[in-house]
Amino acid sequence: MEIDQSAIQEKARPLTRARGLLKALPGKAEAEVIGFAKSVRKLAQDDPRRIIHSLKVGLALTLVSSIYYLRPLYKSFGEAGIWAVLTVVVIFEFTVGGTLSKSLNRGFATLLAGALGLGAQHLASLSGEKGQPIVLGILVFLLAAASTFTRFFPRIKARYDYGVLIFILTFSLVSVSGYRVEELLVLASQRLSTILVGGAICIVVSICICPVWAGENLHNSVASNIENLASYLEGFGGEYFQSGEGSDSDRSFLEGYKKVLNSKPTEETMANLATWEPGHGRFGFRHPWKQYLKIGALSRQCAYQIETLNGYINSDNQAPLEFRCKIQESCTQISAECGKALKSLASAIKTMTFPSSANVHVENSKTAVKDLKISLKAVSLEHDQELLAILPDATVASILVEIVICVEKISESVHELSNLAHFKSVEPTVSPEKPQLLHRGAINPVLEGDGDHVIITIHETSTDSQENEHPKAPKVGQRVEL
Repeated sequence: MEIDQSAIQEKARPLTRARGLLKALPGKAEAEVIGFAKSVRKLAQDDPRRIIHSLKVGLALTLVSSIYYLRPLYKSFGEAGIWAVLTVVVIFEFTVGGTLSKSLNRGFATLLAGALGLGAQHLASLSGEKGQPIVLGILVFLLAAASTFTRFFPRIKARYDYGVLIFILTFSLVSVSGYRVEELLVLASQRLSTILVGGAICIVVSICICPVWAGENLHNSVASNIENLASYLEGFGGEYFQSGEGSDSDRSFLEGYKKVLNSKPTEETMANLATWEPGHGRFGFRHPWKQYLKIGALSRQCAYQIETLNGYINSDNQAPLEFRCKIQESCTQISAECGKALKSLASAIKTMTFPSSANVHVENSKTAVKDLKISLKAVSLEHDQELLAILPDATVASILVEIVICVEKISESVHELSNLAHFKSVEPTVSPEKPQLLHRGAINPVLEGDGDHVIITIHETSTDSQENEHPKAPKVGQRVEL
């Protein structure tokens, strides 16, 4: 009897494949575990506050669970104690502002909705046994519809959306459950008290244990974004005109501006949460958080200009060498001075000091723009091909002029922030490379004979200079002829 070898091989293939999968399974499982451990480690290293936040949530839940564990507390709150646990899970946020926002929204919404629910229940009971469910249904419909409509208002959506949601939920629960539940007032008071206990525990833990302030995050984020723009502009001239170290140099600074492009949602969220936070550290109770949004919007405008500018760095189009030489110095100076101005503004925001040094760099960039315009006016084009050849470089020069305008607006906004937030002024200090003049005297030109002479008379000398007097230095009252 002849055996079909191909048929046997076909039957053996699934078994071989399954055996191979079983052998590879431990290796794949180990790789998955190692990959997960690396991702967890990276997540914790990126922001160690995440670990602390997780521990804080665990602590808050442990504390609030004592309502169930301790018999005296359980007798006081009863089964409504579970609402305290649910409250901690729902409202504990990463930042203090987020926790305060949800806690206050939930507390006031529960109080108001509970009171209205009891009032609705009392009003419905006056209409008799048959009319009570009809009145309750009408009241639930009207309040739920009106409350839901208010959620479409931008201001309410941004600040009180969670509170409106809790209001609808609590009012519906109290008014509807009151139709079947006796001692509704006791049940409502227990729920309100447990929610307040859970909210209070969240607030205390969030503020007292390694607090994460949304306002401080916003402050540092805006400064960091401006610093990223500064790093790009400071290095752009060398990269575009190939006057730097070349293609092998570190070009990571060219990517930092991309973080600024999509920063709007994060900044708006942090600014909203920051308004809920009390005064802390360097930030007062009424700190001008909205001004940070203005600075952030101007920073994004600058980042959009930089994104357009970035497209020309690796462009193959090369303008005539003569034209490029004419604009290179001005363009390089514009980008460098704008970068220095932005770096000075970022430093001023971080240290909360008045940004006086940025004004010098802004003025220098404006002067460079005037020089650039003079250089462009001196360019004469004879053919259309020459116009097409210089178009990329001319576009870069035009974008740099627009960036100067953006940087000036950012500078004005930071100055406005420094006035509103009362940033401290820094007294100018004398640089060690430029010591103060130690001698005072008179310089008088005197004509003697055929030559011109200048006579310097030294009237006084500081005590420091007398102690360290150079052997060949002029003495007090000595006349020096030049």
